[in-house]
Amino acid sequence: MKAADVRSMTQDQLSDELAKLKKEQFNLRFQKATGQLEKTARVKQVRRDIARIKTIAAEKSAGKKA
Repeated sequence: MKAADVRSMTQDQLSDELAKLKKEQFNLRFQKATGQLEKTARVKQVRRDIARIKTIAAEKSAGKKA
């Protein structure tokens, strides 16, 4: 997910996407624990997407347009 895509989302869309990614992160952790995880790079990608969404949501709530 690109930062430009995230910036174009509304606050509600950001919170929905964040919830979806957190659920995926939870499922990936379980897959890793049980040895069923195939795409190990997806864990890092999801973690970074969550951080990206949180950062942009905080910027929007602070009123920044940068």
